[in-house]
Amino acid sequence: MPKIPECDRCLLYAHNPYFICAVHPSGVENDTCPNFIPDPNAEPEELWEPEGASYYNGELMKQPKPRWTPLQQLEMLDYHPMFTGRCPQCEMPFDMKKTPPVHWDCPHCRWVDDSV
Repeated sequence: MPKIPECDRCLLYAHNPYFICAVHPSGVENDTCPNFIPDPNAEPEELWEPEGASYYNGELMKQPKPRWTPLQQLEMLDYHPMFTGRCPQCEMPFDMKKTPPVHWDCPHCRWVDDSV
């Protein structure tokens, strides 16, 4: 049987086209090797990620679509009271020591935070 994918990361791999390793010159019979020893100098295995997905703990997970575009996110940093500490409409300061849990509605001019 030819080499298995783990062979490239094994300390016993020969890197030779004529034999696989010193223990199993022609490869292993199964799809796992009982003598596998991870090579500390081997390149880490590259996990391919399709667009819109990422690996978490070795499992490919689909990512949710972003709520805002990158431009909208930057605009929010410029005007939202969570980042500025002031109402974007009347410039009244918010008490930043006691931030609201969800909504940043302005009690002075009645500006309503609809970003949530």
